[in-house]
Amino acid sequence: MQSIVKLYQVKARPPSLADNTGDLDRLKKVTAGVLEGQNPVVAFSRIAPVAEAFRQSGFQGFAVVAHYASGPQLIDFYAKKPEFLVGMALDLGTTHLEASLVNLLNGKVLVRAAEVNGQLEFGADILARIHFAATKAGNRNGLDLLQERVIESIHKLAAELTRQIKIRTSDIVALSVSGNTTMVHFLLKQNPYHLCREPYIPVVNAPDPFQAYELGLDLHPASIVWVMPSIGSYFGGDLISGILASGLDQQDKTCMLIDVGTNAEVVVGNRDWLIACAGAAGPALEGGVARMGMRADIGAIEHCTIDPESGKFEYQTIGGTPARGICGSGVIDLVAGLYLARIIDIRGKFRPQQPQAKGRIIEQKDGFAYVLVSAEEAHGANPVLLSQVDIDALMRSKAAMYSILTTITNQVGVSFKDLHHIYVAGAFGKHISPRQAIVLGMLPDLSLEVYRPLGNSSLAGAEMMLIDASARERCLEVVGKITYVELNVNQEFMIRFSGSRFIPHTDHALFPSVPFYGES
Repeated sequence: MQSIVKLYQVKARPPSLADNTGDLDRLKKVTAGVLEGQNPVVAFSRIAPVAEAFRQSGFQGFAVVAHYASGPQLIDFYAKKPEFLVGMALDLGTTHLEASLVNLLNGKVLVRAAEVNGQLEFGADILARIHFAATKAGNRNGLDLLQERVIESIHKLAAELTRQIKIRTSDIVALSVSGNTTMVHFLLKQNPYHLCREPYIPVVNAPDPFQAYELGLDLHPASIVWVMPSIGSYFGGDLISGILASGLDQQDKTCMLIDVGTNAEVVVGNRDWLIACAGAAGPALEGGVARMGMRADIGAIEHCTIDPESGKFEYQTIGGTPARGICGSGVIDLVAGLYLARIIDIRGKFRPQQPQAKGRIIEQKDGFAYVLVSAEEAHGANPVLLSQVDIDALMRSKAAMYSILTTITNQVGVSFKDLHHIYVAGAFGKHISPRQAIVLGMLPDLSLEVYRPLGNSSLAGAEMMLIDASARERCLEVVGKITYVELNVNQEFMIRFSGSRFIPHTDHALFPSVPFYGES
């Protein structure tokens, strides 16, 4: 284990008339001895506090050293070895931030927590925030406010995490950040204007590590901040984290990684080559399009079944509480169940005359809707519904997903049957039923053993950055190895998209295990 910040026990001879070496120079000299001759540097802002701590400790104790690519930096000095040397890993999500504290002395995760992204008041999606960044709000510009809100959210997370293990936020000596390219631009207050405009160029793909005080973060003032690099505007550090967490870059056999969030991001490859792309298939899958859609949180319907013969509907919510809405995995289960019960046809259109739909289909101003949970049973005063509009949105998303997967594999002449594993990251991967996604034609018709859920791989990758020098090296190697395909201008993707807007597909031979009912 090679943590990004380490403790080194040192002991120096006290100053004397015969040895008038300055306090900091004395510390640097003795620290260089345990760093195998590497001379640590000390930032100007840390000269006084580090030198004073060294003197107060009687010229012996523990040097706190941050390991930058350019060389070691001496950031503090402790008289005694602490119980924890704490680093913070951060998944910088569009709607939620999730973070953990890691003990850099042994690599163990101490605690985890999540927080709503404070930027939501300026737009629920990335594009809305990019446009807001260019506006003025009183005497403030939008980009300033976006950075301010996300830093406030990070501070709330840090305060909650440190409260749980009874330390101060100023004890956090390292921060690793994993997020999509736009969220990183907001955090670093870099202009996002060109991210959504052809040819989609970021201000920076790979920010060099810096110190927390430069960003106004309320951590240890010399805390090293490592930001995961990105590949392009739509391929961020969160997916680099996923590659590392899955070990895709070290596999002998060809595998695939799928991460569904704001976009559907996909990587195919092995230890020798990697190809990647991203496309807008995420919002409906994470509950962002359906009117009763929500994130995978307490009260969300995460799984449900419909008996194909009787039409009996059963469901389970996260936490076992009354239903407040339905998350992406629940929507996938539901629409697949509606198809298998023949309540919707291959176009995803309701068939209210079906006996299995009796008592469940209602008509609204914008079309039919399926009642999952009545107002009496649901949390609050409203029933949980899935409307025709919601299904249409899912049909577009599932078509985009399958088109992304087929386009990227076709780019390198790989068939789905050639894939050893398909890793599915995020809440989507944690909760989804691959079988039901196959029924919809969202995922390829393969053995369920091929699919491997990863959970929050963005956070897992950020944690690896804190404690594993080889992972930090792999991170940079992966960036140099990946070929990125821009789907926004890919005609093959658009053609495949049109053919995928049926259940499971216009070419039913691609899904031999899924019953085919036709349009009647």
